[in-house]
Amino acid sequence: MISRTHSVGECGLGQGTVQTKTRHQEPRDQEQRQKGQPDQEPTKSDRLRIHNLVTRDPRTGLAEDVRKGLAASPKRFLPKYFYDELGSQLFEAICLLPEYYLTRAEEEILRNYSDEIAAAVEGKKTLVEMGSGSATKTRLIIEALLREQTELLFMPVDISASALESSSRILLQSYPRLRIEAYAADYFAGMAELEKSERGRTLALFLGSNISNFPSADAVRFLKAMRSVLHKGDALLLGADLKKDPATLEAAYNDALGVTSAFNLNVLARINRELGGNFDLRSFKHHAFYNEDKGRIEIYIQSLLDQRVRIDKLDIEVDFAEGELIHTEHSHKYDEAGIDQLANATGFVRTKTWVDSQGRFSSNLLMAE
Repeated sequence: MISRTHSVGECGLGQGTVQTKTRHQEPRDQEQRQKGQPDQEPTKSDRLRIHNLVTRDPRTGLAEDVRKGLAASPKRFLPKYFYDELGSQLFEAICLLPEYYLTRAEEEILRNYSDEIAAAVEGKKTLVEMGSGSATKTRLIIEALLREQTELLFMPVDISASALESSSRILLQSYPRLRIEAYAADYFAGMAELEKSERGRTLALFLGSNISNFPSADAVRFLKAMRSVLHKGDALLLGADLKKDPATLEAAYNDALGVTSAFNLNVLARINRELGGNFDLRSFKHHAFYNEDKGRIEIYIQSLLDQRVRIDKLDIEVDFAEGELIHTEHSHKYDEAGIDQLANATGFVRTKTWVDSQGRFSSNLLMAE
């Protein structure tokens, strides 16, 4: 079943610093229950725990992945390296562009159907989110859940500990009946911890069409891991951008102001800043197009001339031919059949789909079987 909505919204990102706690600490109210003590109104510190599971220096990871990517054929950079401080600010700007409909369309759905989404899972619920970031759109689901239950445990997972810290403290200021148990981790490390956690009925979120950035096999792997976290009767709300006319899709990734171009080329600037590269950004350009046969936007950086680049911290020199493409990202687009295929292959069944008023984006309720 498909429902349509009739309003729009906005998006944003959060910044902050982190204070971490060990993964072995138990919530204070759980300790009180174990001791037979009555629950007390928690303070903000009682209501927030952040488990930092990120053990590798991000700069080490960048160096290793850049070395591997430049040795590959075709050359490639991983899209996770878009999001340094400048990249995150550029993405925030992308969200406001008239061509980039995805965030506004998804927020439109959540604004109009959050109560229906919350009610689709029975009983008192815990809210889980993968890749929560600033949790801007998540507020709509939090508010819907707090309208139907007296308190809520929110368990976000995000690779950025600082984003978790910042967004969590803002959420706690807004919602006194909210508790947060957060995990600074990649998706799979975070899911491994969630699988061990004690939770009641769970509604999980994977918003923003993040599933679109996975190749098909990796999308199946991710959803199977997500299914292992959930119990029968739990649900995953999966955001997915829909297939549509190529002109609309290509405009979303080739905006007139060139913000998406700057976002893509910032990967080269980041290598220059952090690894001592000497990429001349004027000698490369952003290249994005819709591959209709494969149902995906393909994003590359293209070399404009024959050139050689040195990266001091890797002690390598790399040749680029005129016209050579460096792959940075794919964004797969879905239809109902494609979403059903993903769900059925990973232990879910799609029970409801909501789309925005223009039929551009979908929020899909996948029930754990």
